[in-house]
Amino acid sequence: MGARCSKFSFCWFHSHLKPSVLESSDQENGGKGEKILWPSFAEFSLEQLKAATNGFSSENIVSEHGEKAPNVVYKGKLENGQWIAIKRFNKFAWPDSRQFIEEATQVGSLRSERLANLVGYCYEGDERLLVAEFMPHETLAKHLFHWEAQPMKWAMRLRVAFYLAQALEYCTSKGRGLYHDLNAYRILFDQDGNPRLSCFGLMKNSRDGKSYSTNLAFTPPEYLRTGRVTQESVVYSFGTLLLDLLSGKHIPPSHALDLIRGKNFLMLMDSALEGHFSKDDGTELVRLASRCLQYEGRERPNAKSLVASLMPLQKETEVPSYVLMGLRNETASSTKPVSLTPFGEACLRLDLTAIHEILEKTGYKDDEGIANELSFQLWTSQMQETLNLKKHGDTAFRAKDFATAIKCYTQFIDGGTMVSPTVYARRCLSYLMNGMTQEALGDAMQAQAVSPEWPTALYLQAACLFSLGMENDAQETLKDGTNMEAKKNKN
Repeated sequence: MGARCSKFSFCWFHSHLKPSVLESSDQENGGKGEKILWPSFAEFSLEQLKAATNGFSSENIVSEHGEKAPNVVYKGKLENGQWIAIKRFNKFAWPDSRQFIEEATQVGSLRSERLANLVGYCYEGDERLLVAEFMPHETLAKHLFHWEAQPMKWAMRLRVAFYLAQALEYCTSKGRGLYHDLNAYRILFDQDGNPRLSCFGLMKNSRDGKSYSTNLAFTPPEYLRTGRVTQESVVYSFGTLLLDLLSGKHIPPSHALDLIRGKNFLMLMDSALEGHFSKDDGTELVRLASRCLQYEGRERPNAKSLVASLMPLQKETEVPSYVLMGLRNETASSTKPVSLTPFGEACLRLDLTAIHEILEKTGYKDDEGIANELSFQLWTSQMQETLNLKKHGDTAFRAKDFATAIKCYTQFIDGGTMVSPTVYARRCLSYLMNGMTQEALGDAMQAQAVSPEWPTALYLQAACLFSLGMENDAQETLKDGTNMEAKKNKN
């Protein structure tokens, strides 16, 4: 399959892409590590972290309460250019270094696209520090409560809730279901605009410290009684976050529940969303929030149930998060190929009409040289039927009847008498036109398997990955296609 085979193998396709943006999955990439090379967990020296933060300069503080906070978070840059977030604990927070290391190592063993992952720690003298992946697009609190250019869109609010539920489900499945002080400042946005849960909340602020620093009005009732965090307490906090997403404000649960009981839930809704959400979706989210905020912990849903409830509510799933958020995509802008062919450009823009026109115009000239050895008997008995299927598929494809094209091309492929990368390419686009992105990616990969040096197959893979919101992989694949085409033209 050429240059991309090791990365986008069929094994990868089935293990990683089967859980789409709308399906709950083990967010650690199925344990395969093929798509993402996770950073390893390491011990840092205090000197390294001082250098990364310019001597823990106050200019590098990114935490909510600045220098006044008992535990301060800094932005830093390592020698290798990697940006990191560093949480510096109060000097007396973890007197027993072994306990600190044990806790940090457990949290550091988690790896998920839904978390801002912990990549290391440091303990020297009285110093206790945690090191995590840095998320460049700030917190949910900033985008929800203090927005400047545009309020957060309804589809993005639903995605935040869903991804957060997936993060909690993942942590629970790994035995780290207790999250301390879950709030809008704990949700961060990565370079692709995807929301991630900060790993810092998976550890308490100190060995014996409080788990909630927020206003008591937002604290789970059982925590006020016992001082202990349970998984049910985390779900209660998730309910307060749903209220934040619904209202665009930090509303005390008691006030919100009064409105819900009085059937005045529309008064909860963010006025900036007026006309941009369906009443049914709003009602469903309010219902879920009120279940999370039940006084008795046992009456609240668990993380798995939250994922199942939020999955069907997702909107605009094909649109990348950075687009919904109105953010500039840093990865895309830094890796965009210098010069794209018209076909590559169409795949970058996900302009399916232009892709269709180019595939139609090109016809089957790229199939020349593909071996189709047939016995005379096969030629006489089956060939005409096979060619007729392709012909009907081509007629439907030209007429933009993509459902019929899929049907005819599938019969042609299943017949097995001929192999055509172009047919895979055409069925790939037909799938895309019908919103069947994973099937489309499978065909783009099959086209490459049949014709390893065919740039069109890589360009179509890129289009599918863009459609799935996998920006980084799409850009990389587009680059590979461009390089392959340049090399081909040179020869």
